[in-house]
Amino acid sequence: MTTMIAIEKKIVGLYVDTEREHARSIAARVAADFRESGFEVLDGHGVENASLLITVGGDGTLLRAARIAIESDVPLLGINTGRLGFLTEFDEDDPRIGDLPSLVARGLFMDERTALQAEYGERRFFALNDVVVRKGEVSRLVPFGLRVDDGAPTQIAADGICVATPTGSTAYFLSAGGSLIAPSVDAFGVVPLLPHTLFSRPLIVPMRSRIEITSDLEAAQAHLECDGDVLCDVAPDSSVVIRLHPKRVRFARTAPLHFLERLEAKMLWGVSIKDPRR
Repeated sequence: MTTMIAIEKKIVGLYVDTEREHARSIAARVAADFRESGFEVLDGHGVENASLLITVGGDGTLLRAARIAIESDVPLLGINTGRLGFLTEFDEDDPRIGDLPSLVARGLFMDERTALQAEYGERRFFALNDVVVRKGEVSRLVPFGLRVDDGAPTQIAADGICVATPTGSTAYFLSAGGSLIAPSVDAFGVVPLLPHTLFSRPLIVPMRSRIEITSDLEAAQAHLECDGDVLCDVAPDSSVVIRLHPKRVRFARTAPLHFLERLEAKMLWGVSIKDPRR
Protein backbone atom coordinates (compact mmCIF):
# COMPACT_ATOMS: atom_id res chain seq x y z
CA MET A 1 0.00 0.00 0.00
CA THR A 2 1.39 3.42 -0.96
CA THR A 3 0.23 6.69 0.60
CA MET A 4 1.71 10.18 0.67
CA ILE A 5 2.46 11.99 3.92
CA ALA A 6 4.24 15.15 4.97
CA ILE A 7 7.15 15.05 7.42
CA GLU A 8 5.90 17.15 10.33
CA LYS A 9 8.86 17.15 12.72
CA LYS A 10 12.05 18.51 11.16
CA ILE A 11 14.11 15.72 12.67
CA VAL A 12 15.93 13.09 10.62
CA GLY A 13 18.11 10.23 11.77
CA LEU A 14 21.14 8.72 10.04
CA TYR A 15 22.08 5.04 10.07
CA VAL A 16 25.42 4.61 8.30
CA ASP A 17 27.67 1.74 7.24
CA THR A 18 30.62 3.12 9.19
CA GLU A 19 32.97 0.44 7.84
CA ARG A 20 33.02 2.20 4.46
CA GLU A 21 34.68 5.58 4.12
CA HIS A 22 32.59 6.44 1.07
CA ALA A 23 29.37 5.88 3.03
CA ARG A 24 30.64 8.06 5.87
CA SER A 25 31.51 10.82 3.40
CA ILE A 26 28.06 10.82 1.79
CA ALA A 27 26.39 10.73 5.20
CA ALA A 28 28.38 13.79 6.34
CA ARG A 29 27.28 15.70 3.25
CA VAL A 30 23.64 14.70 3.72
CA ALA A 31 23.75 15.70 7.39
CA ALA A 32 25.20 19.11 6.50
CA ASP A 33 22.50 19.71 3.88
CA PHE A 34 19.72 18.93 6.34
CA ARG A 35 21.19 21.11 9.07
CA GLU A 36 21.49 24.02 6.65
CA SER A 37 17.79 23.54 5.88
CA GLY A 38 16.81 23.80 9.53
CA PHE A 39 16.55 20.09 10.36
CA GLU A 40 17.86 18.44 13.48
CA VAL A 41 20.04 15.46 12.57
CA LEU A 42 20.35 12.48 14.93
CA ASP A 43 23.18 10.01 14.46
CA GLY A 44 23.20 6.92 16.64
CA HIS A 45 21.30 7.40 19.90
CA GLY A 46 17.81 8.83 19.62
CA VAL A 47 17.16 8.01 15.96
CA GLU A 48 13.89 6.38 17.05
CA ASN A 49 12.61 9.92 17.72
CA ALA A 50 13.17 11.04 14.13
CA SER A 51 10.47 11.60 11.52
CA LEU A 52 12.62 9.83 8.94
CA LEU A 53 15.55 7.43 9.22
CA ILE A 54 18.01 7.75 6.32
CA THR A 55 20.35 4.83 5.74
CA VAL A 56 23.66 5.19 3.90
CA GLY A 57 25.12 1.85 2.84
CA GLY A 58 23.81 -1.22 1.06
CA ASP A 59 20.67 -3.30 1.43
CA GLY A 60 22.20 -4.94 4.51
CA THR A 61 22.51 -1.56 6.20
CA LEU A 62 18.86 -0.84 5.50
CA LEU A 63 17.80 -4.25 6.84
CA ARG A 64 19.63 -3.61 10.11
CA ALA A 65 18.10 -0.15 10.39
CA ALA A 66 14.64 -1.65 9.89
CA ARG A 67 14.96 -3.38 13.28
CA ILE A 68 15.14 0.07 14.89
CA ALA A 69 12.60 1.78 12.63
CA ILE A 70 9.78 -0.73 13.07
CA GLU A 71 9.64 -0.35 16.84
CA SER A 72 8.98 3.40 16.60
CA ASP A 73 7.14 3.41 13.25
CA VAL A 74 9.85 5.54 11.64
CA PRO A 75 9.93 5.41 7.82
CA LEU A 76 13.17 4.43 6.09
CA LEU A 77 14.84 6.08 3.12
CA GLY A 78 17.96 4.40 1.75
CA ILE A 79 20.98 5.75 -0.13
CA ASN A 80 22.89 2.91 -1.76
CA THR A 81 26.68 2.76 -1.55
CA GLY A 82 26.76 -1.03 -1.86
CA ARG A 83 26.44 -3.38 -4.84
CA LEU A 84 22.77 -3.91 -5.71
CA GLY A 85 20.66 -1.44 -3.75
CA PHE A 86 17.36 -3.14 -4.50
CA LEU A 87 15.66 -1.80 -1.37
CA THR A 88 17.17 1.67 -1.31
CA GLU A 89 15.62 4.75 -2.91
CA PHE A 90 18.76 6.41 -4.30
CA ASP A 91 22.02 5.23 -5.81
CA GLU A 92 25.06 7.13 -4.58
CA ASP A 93 25.45 9.08 -7.84
CA ASP A 94 21.82 10.24 -7.96
CA PRO A 95 21.83 14.07 -8.30
CA ARG A 96 18.61 14.28 -6.26
CA ILE A 97 20.56 13.50 -3.11
CA GLY A 98 21.80 17.09 -3.11
CA ASP A 99 18.17 18.28 -2.98
CA LEU A 100 17.07 15.74 -0.36
CA PRO A 101 15.94 18.24 2.32
CA SER A 102 13.59 19.91 -0.18
CA LEU A 103 12.22 16.56 -1.34
CA VAL A 104 11.52 15.55 2.26
CA ALA A 105 9.90 18.91 3.06
CA ARG A 106 7.53 18.57 0.08
CA GLY A 107 6.28 15.18 1.29
CA LEU A 108 7.10 11.56 0.58
CA PHE A 109 5.24 8.47 -0.54
CA MET A 110 5.05 5.69 2.04
CA ASP A 111 5.46 2.13 0.81
CA GLU A 112 4.34 -0.31 3.54
CA ARG A 113 5.87 -3.79 3.73
CA THR A 114 4.99 -6.86 5.77
CA ALA A 115 7.61 -8.42 8.03
CA LEU A 116 8.13 -11.71 9.86
CA GLN A 117 8.31 -12.58 13.53
CA ALA A 118 10.28 -15.69 14.50
CA GLU A 119 9.59 -17.20 17.91
CA TYR A 120 12.00 -19.58 19.63
CA GLY A 121 11.19 -20.35 23.22
CA GLU A 122 10.43 -17.06 24.93
CA ARG A 123 12.47 -15.02 22.43
CA ARG A 124 11.06 -12.99 19.53
CA PHE A 125 13.00 -11.93 16.46
CA PHE A 126 12.21 -9.54 13.59
CA ALA A 127 12.94 -10.09 9.90
CA LEU A 128 12.07 -7.90 6.94
CA ASN A 129 13.46 -10.24 4.26
CA ASP A 130 13.54 -13.78 5.56
CA VAL A 131 13.84 -16.24 8.40
CA VAL A 132 16.10 -19.26 7.85
CA VAL A 133 16.51 -22.37 9.98
CA ARG A 134 19.50 -24.36 8.76
CA LYS A 135 21.77 -27.14 9.95
CA GLY A 136 24.99 -26.33 11.76
CA GLU A 137 28.46 -27.55 10.92
CA VAL A 138 27.59 -31.23 10.44
CA SER A 139 27.89 -32.45 6.86
CA ARG A 140 25.21 -35.14 6.85
CA LEU A 141 21.64 -34.41 5.90
CA VAL A 142 18.96 -34.50 8.58
CA PRO A 143 15.26 -33.80 8.03
CA PHE A 144 13.51 -30.65 9.17
CA GLY A 145 9.84 -30.78 10.07
CA LEU A 146 7.57 -28.24 8.38
CA ARG A 147 4.03 -27.54 9.53
CA VAL A 148 1.71 -24.84 8.12
CA ASP A 149 -1.23 -23.93 10.38
CA ASP A 150 -2.95 -27.08 11.72
CA GLY A 151 -1.74 -29.44 9.01
CA ALA A 152 0.32 -32.54 9.64
CA PRO A 153 4.08 -31.94 9.71
CA THR A 154 6.10 -32.79 6.62
CA GLN A 155 9.65 -34.11 6.90
CA ILE A 156 12.05 -32.40 4.49
CA ALA A 157 15.61 -33.66 4.08
CA ALA A 158 17.53 -30.46 3.31
CA ASP A 159 20.19 -28.10 4.60
CA GLY A 160 17.44 -25.91 5.98
CA ILE A 161 14.23 -24.02 5.24
CA CYS A 162 13.79 -20.37 4.25
CA VAL A 163 10.60 -18.38 4.87
CA ALA A 164 10.47 -15.07 3.03
CA THR A 165 8.28 -12.00 2.77
CA PRO A 166 7.47 -10.51 -0.66
CA THR A 167 10.26 -8.00 0.04
CA GLY A 168 12.66 -10.87 0.67
CA SER A 169 11.55 -12.85 -2.38
CA THR A 170 14.20 -11.02 -4.44
CA ALA A 171 16.97 -11.96 -2.00
CA TYR A 172 18.01 -15.33 -0.53
CA PHE A 173 14.62 -16.86 -1.37
CA LEU A 174 15.25 -16.18 -5.07
CA SER A 175 18.76 -17.67 -4.87
CA ALA A 176 17.27 -20.82 -3.33
CA GLY A 177 14.91 -21.26 -6.29
CA GLY A 178 11.92 -19.35 -4.95
CA SER A 179 9.44 -17.28 -6.92
CA LEU A 180 9.35 -13.52 -7.18
CA ILE A 181 6.45 -12.13 -5.15
CA ALA A 182 5.14 -8.61 -5.77
CA PRO A 183 5.19 -6.44 -2.60
CA SER A 184 1.41 -5.99 -2.68
CA VAL A 185 0.72 -9.75 -2.44
CA ASP A 186 -0.44 -10.91 0.99
CA ALA A 187 1.63 -14.08 1.07
CA PHE A 188 4.88 -15.58 2.27
CA GLY A 189 7.21 -17.95 0.47
CA VAL A 190 8.66 -21.20 1.86
CA VAL A 191 11.55 -23.02 0.17
CA PRO A 192 13.88 -25.85 1.28
CA LEU A 193 17.62 -25.17 1.01
CA LEU A 194 19.54 -27.75 -1.06
CA PRO A 195 16.82 -30.42 -0.64
CA HIS A 196 17.72 -34.08 -1.06
CA THR A 197 14.97 -34.72 -3.61
CA LEU A 198 14.26 -34.06 -7.27
CA PHE A 199 10.74 -32.85 -6.62
CA SER A 200 11.04 -30.02 -4.10
CA ARG A 201 9.33 -26.79 -5.15
CA PRO A 202 8.80 -23.41 -3.48
CA LEU A 203 5.55 -23.00 -1.58
CA ILE A 204 3.46 -19.83 -1.38
CA VAL A 205 1.26 -19.60 1.72
CA PRO A 206 -1.23 -17.01 3.01
CA MET A 207 0.21 -14.13 4.99
CA ARG A 208 -1.72 -15.14 8.12
CA SER A 209 -0.24 -18.62 8.19
CA ARG A 210 1.51 -20.05 11.23
CA ILE A 211 4.68 -21.75 10.00
CA GLU A 212 6.55 -24.13 12.29
CA ILE A 213 10.01 -25.52 11.53
CA THR A 214 11.26 -28.35 13.76
CA SER A 215 14.87 -29.39 14.12
CA ASP A 216 15.33 -33.17 13.98
CA LEU A 217 16.08 -35.09 17.16
CA GLU A 218 19.37 -36.32 15.61
CA ALA A 219 20.50 -32.87 14.47
CA ALA A 220 23.77 -31.94 16.18
CA GLN A 221 22.94 -28.24 15.88
CA ALA A 222 20.85 -25.85 13.84
CA HIS A 223 20.86 -22.08 13.53
CA LEU A 224 18.12 -19.46 13.40
CA GLU A 225 18.94 -16.62 11.01
CA CYS A 226 16.99 -13.42 10.37
CA ASP A 227 17.92 -11.26 7.39
CA GLY A 228 21.25 -13.04 7.07
CA ASP A 229 22.36 -12.72 10.70
CA VAL A 230 22.71 -15.81 12.91
CA LEU A 231 20.77 -14.91 16.05
CA CYS A 232 20.72 -18.13 18.07
CA ASP A 233 21.22 -21.88 18.03
CA VAL A 234 18.24 -24.19 17.68
CA ALA A 235 18.41 -27.28 19.88
CA PRO A 236 17.58 -30.77 18.54
CA ASP A 237 13.87 -31.63 18.65
CA SER A 238 12.82 -28.00 19.16
CA SER A 239 10.77 -25.69 16.96
CA VAL A 240 10.81 -22.19 15.53
CA VAL A 241 7.42 -20.62 14.86
CA ILE A 242 7.21 -17.97 12.14
CA ARG A 243 4.25 -15.68 11.65
CA LEU A 244 3.30 -12.21 10.43
CA HIS A 245 4.92 -9.44 12.45
CA PRO A 246 2.30 -7.22 14.12
CA LYS A 247 3.86 -4.07 12.64
CA ARG A 248 4.73 -3.03 9.09
CA VAL A 249 7.94 -1.49 7.82
CA ARG A 250 7.51 1.80 5.97
CA PHE A 251 9.78 2.82 3.10
CA ALA A 252 9.87 6.51 2.16
CA ARG A 253 9.80 7.06 -1.60
CA THR A 254 10.01 10.17 -3.76
CA ALA A 255 7.52 8.53 -6.14
CA PRO A 256 5.39 5.35 -6.04
CA LEU A 257 7.46 2.22 -6.61
CA HIS A 258 6.79 0.17 -9.76
CA PHE A 259 7.96 -3.34 -8.98
CA LEU A 260 8.57 -4.54 -12.54
CA GLU A 261 10.56 -1.41 -13.36
CA ARG A 262 12.74 -2.01 -10.31
CA LEU A 263 13.28 -5.64 -11.33
CA GLU A 264 14.32 -4.55 -14.80
CA ALA A 265 16.66 -1.81 -13.58
CA LYS A 266 18.35 -3.74 -10.78
CA MET A 267 18.15 -7.39 -11.84
CA LEU A 268 17.72 -7.06 -15.62
CA TRP A 269 14.46 -9.01 -15.37
CA GLY A 270 12.96 -9.33 -18.84
CA VAL A 271 16.00 -7.74 -20.49
CA SER A 272 17.08 -9.43 -23.73
CA ILE A 273 20.25 -11.50 -23.66
CA LYS A 274 21.49 -9.29 -26.51
CA ASP A 275 21.02 -6.09 -24.50
CA PRO A 276 24.40 -4.41 -23.79
CA ARG A 277 23.49 -4.14 -20.10
CA ARG A 278 24.03 -7.89 -19.87
